[in-house]
Amino acid sequence: MTHAIFFDDGLGQLAPLNDLRPIFDVRTAALTSLERIGAGLQLTLAALWVPEEMVDLTRDRHDVLVNMVPEIDQPLLLVNGRCPVPLRELDDLQPGERLVEQESNHTIGARLKPAEARRLLEGEPIGRTVLFDKKVLLTRPWDVRSVRDLALDIDMQILSNLPRRDIPAGVTVIGDERPHIHPESHVCPGATLVCEDGPVIIDRRAHVRPGAIVIGPAYVGPGSTVLERATIRPHTAIGPVCKVNGEIGGTVFQGYANKAHDGYLGDSWVGEWVNLGAGTTNSNLLNTYTPVIAQAWPGHPRERTPETFLGAIIGDHVKTAICTRIMTGSVLHIGGMFAQTKPVSGCAPPFTWATDEGKRCYRLSKFLEVMRTVQGRRDMEPSEAYLARLAWLHERGSSLFADVEK
Repeated sequence: MTHAIFFDDGLGQLAPLNDLRPIFDVRTAALTSLERIGAGLQLTLAALWVPEEMVDLTRDRHDVLVNMVPEIDQPLLLVNGRCPVPLRELDDLQPGERLVEQESNHTIGARLKPAEARRLLEGEPIGRTVLFDKKVLLTRPWDVRSVRDLALDIDMQILSNLPRRDIPAGVTVIGDERPHIHPESHVCPGATLVCEDGPVIIDRRAHVRPGAIVIGPAYVGPGSTVLERATIRPHTAIGPVCKVNGEIGGTVFQGYANKAHDGYLGDSWVGEWVNLGAGTTNSNLLNTYTPVIAQAWPGHPRERTPETFLGAIIGDHVKTAICTRIMTGSVLHIGGMFAQTKPVSGCAPPFTWATDEGKRCYRLSKFLEVMRTVQGRRDMEPSEAYLARLAWLHERGSSLFADVEK
């Protein structure tokens, strides 16, 4: 088995996806890019390499070497965490070769000896260049929408090896394919699993309540609950410990998020510790049926995305009040609290506190108080590295917010 180092090169404008995690830990479908490529190429994780400001946070999340190169007697496969799929071209690399995305001239991966690997990770473009003529590296937050379907198809094949149980009594299955229900999950009588156009996977300790409909391809992650009468439409991946209801389609939940009431959420990405109030609904299609124009960061240019269907990118710790409306292509950065009657639209700066009286910056002390309460309900405590990262993000966001408000 090949020993690999996954690295975060810090390139692209990918916030809020990677505010609180390296880019390879972003859930781009049912799995993170690290999990998908590791399983797809049968890699042994030897180390991780991240920007200096992410080192402590990464050490909290992973029990492997961080920003250190192991001394082993064979070449290492280096994989850019912005690559979301297990490319055959990565596996085919010969010792001393480097796979480069032709469009950007950025490294996708390389197979190098440890000393050479360190040089590459420190910024030297070492290795014989092998060009890759398709765009594959994530560069903007909405790229998670572009890669979603392919990534989910790969994930469903990988996860089909999970243990499975017989279909519980009273559960309706539509389609010839048998749903994949983990023995430790609970699917209630009255639930409907539709497998006509793709598989349905219910992972360990997940719950699907009576009257819920899950339409494949769809994934319900460990410890998550699909509530009564929810409709989960195709290409949805719900990460761990989420609670969802209403109508959800084509949306990826990073984990630990709640959308526990009615309302539509489509073609979106939802970070951790998000809570969407009752009736929160988003638009995922312009009335003109044209590609969505979006803005990745406040003050940056608005860009034409490749997507006709694009909902919202919702950063970690965002909260919405009841009946919040989120417009097509919105990017809501970390820590926002939206309690306004007019629609939420465009690119919201980090830690936006929005009411009908206007917008201001969410006070860090108040934000942390709410965060500790929310995480405490899951018996979790933020680490010092997590708190330090939040403080840094708040400092950057508050100055940006002042600039935007001017």
